[in-house]
Amino acid sequence: MNKTLVVNEIFFSIQGESSYAGLPCAFVRLSGCDLRCSWCDTEYAFHEGTRMSVDEIVRKLEGFPTRLVEVTGGEPLLQKNVHLLVTALLDGRWEVLIETGGHRDIRGVDSRAALIYDIKCPGSGMSDRNLWDNLDQLRPQDQIKFVVASREDYEWACEVNQRYRLSERHTVLFSPVWEGVSPRELAEWILEDGLTVRMQLQLHKILWGADARGV
Repeated sequence: MNKTLVVNEIFFSIQGESSYAGLPCAFVRLSGCDLRCSWCDTEYAFHEGTRMSVDEIVRKLEGFPTRLVEVTGGEPLLQKNVHLLVTALLDGRWEVLIETGGHRDIRGVDSRAALIYDIKCPGSGMSDRNLWDNLDQLRPQDQIKFVVASREDYEWACEVNQRYRLSERHTVLFSPVWEGVSPRELAEWILEDGLTVRMQLQLHKILWGADARGV
């Protein structure tokens, strides 16, 4: 079996999003994405990459002083061997996060991993690609993210959250598009509506800037 993946970059940084924000974390950014979100900040991962074996990736990660790793993209679930990588990491006693869009079947994901599952709001231009059947497959440890580009996105996210009772079962994250909706504005909406969601900012961009790579 050809146990390789196309890797855009591997790096060690501060986790910038989710309930893990602020923790040192290793990142494996895989190449390729089948979405084109209007606010995408990792377009360089669409095509750039180097083919690496699962063993090579794990050895690279072993050089970092952490046991928390996030597999991201692009869209990591596009590459079938991502499941081999995730299982190898979990077997090696890593804590594994997978950041994925809401349009790829998640049934093959190792049950020990945690998904950061991004439901695409209308402002992304990709909301018609959401795979709603996935919501029945989410596990308690999985977190759901809405990236909000406007008041319309916010209201849409609130409706989806309520319809599927997501915040009763999962950590739900509301994140403002960088230099789009102001963080203060989003915070005020959440407080006014009494939502039980976690507002998040992209901590890595605050620390190193929006255009930095590998941090």
